[in-house]
Amino acid sequence: MPRIPSSLPNGLYRVVRLETAYRAARWDFAEREAARIDAHWAQALAEKPKLFDGKVLMLRDAEIVATPEGDVFRGSFFDTSFRNFHAWFGFGCPDSDVHNCFAMAALRARDGAFLLGEMGDHTMNGGQIYFAAGTPDRNDIFGDIVDLAASVARELEEETGFAPEQAPPARGWSVLVSDMKIACIQERRLPFSAAEAEARMNAFIARDPEPEFARFHIVAGAQDIDPARMPDFIQTYLRDALAHTISP
Repeated sequence: MPRIPSSLPNGLYRVVRLETAYRAARWDFAEREAARIDAHWAQALAEKPKLFDGKVLMLRDAEIVATPEGDVFRGSFFDTSFRNFHAWFGFGCPDSDVHNCFAMAALRARDGAFLLGEMGDHTMNGGQIYFAAGTPDRNDIFGDIVDLAASVARELEEETGFAPEQAPPARGWSVLVSDMKIACIQERRLPFSAAEAEARMNAFIARDPEPEFARFHIVAGAQDIDPARMPDFIQTYLRDALAHTISP
């Protein structure tokens, strides 16, 4: 089934902040397709038994809003089971009112190079190369707010071993829209060279019996971008970011 275009046009948006809310809601797709979803999940588990059917957050009402301080990204999240999300994606994203919206930590070394991880084979996206990231979940809900900055900080530490204070954020966010995916990317700056950071992260995952990342990749220039294993939106982000020098 072909992908249904998002109501927010594809592209890169620079925003000063994210304003995302939590609003519990029913999902007609999940209720209508329950039997088909269960069959799809059984097949997914047969292929990757370590997939976990926890609660994840998905986004509605995505928009970029102009404010006096600058553009702001807004939307509202609801929670659903991972099996519903997995099937929605596998069926071609049939509900065009819903987005897979997530936050990513773009680790940048002091020499300007970026560090990305190659997903382990046991994960949903095994072999693909990403920034540290994760689908937001209920741990990111604070009252009626979904804090994607908190999600970034958590995933950064869990997947790379760097505590948030070791890699403070640059100002603002880059929002990459690619059909039904919305990646909210926050640059995090390390006080180490790319080689030093890679060595520290390799030591970290070596202590984990089942790390999310199997290995790391340094992207110092356009020649290091891997079109076969990096999603289009990450390639777009990297090409744009590498054209800019690091500023305070």
